[in-house]
Amino acid sequence: MAELTLYKFDTCPFCRKVMAYIDEAWPKDKPIAYRDVRREADAYDELLRIGGMTQVPCLVIDGVPLYESDDIVAWLAAHKDE
Repeated sequence: MAELTLYKFDTCPFCRKVMAYIDEAWPKDKPIAYRDVRREADAYDELLRIGGMTQVPCLVIDGVPLYESDDIVAWLAAHKDE
């Protein structure tokens, strides 16, 4: 399974959409790390270093950033049974 980290902040509606999908449909035995770019100063800097921008939500899949909530949910849906 890929190493997954979701960069987000809690009041972002697009982040909430992704997190709702994870809560409802993502297998509990496949962990996704959360990094809050507003509460963790190093998370903001890390996201900028990884993807060159600070847009959230951003799902980092084995070090590769994926942006846009619809794209993230689609990727998760396609890989939840792996």
